[in-house]
Amino acid sequence: MAIKKQYLKSKPVCKVTFSVPAEEAKSVAVVGSFNEWNTEATELSKLKNGTFKGTIDLESDNSYEFRYVIDGTYVNDDQADSYVWNEFAGAENGVLNL
Repeated sequence: MAIKKQYLKSKPVCKVTFSVPAEEAKSVAVVGSFNEWNTEATELSKLKNGTFKGTIDLESDNSYEFRYVIDGTYVNDDQADSYVWNEFAGAENGVLNL
């Protein structure tokens, strides 16, 4: 899994690209505090090589909790900036610091 951050000079926004290698998966979405954990809000597109990829614009100078949903299973990114315990889920969420 990979996270690419591209900061815009013209406004306080960071383009964040999420890449998830999941050849066998039918669907992959990224959910988090930026989209109210809505599993349908930010679905990633499947590329020919089996990687799911998508880019979203997030406000800079913030931290966001997030996870991937791969065919209904919540998964953390091993390249998250840090992790925080989520009592509601009973598991850790990845943290994205922008």
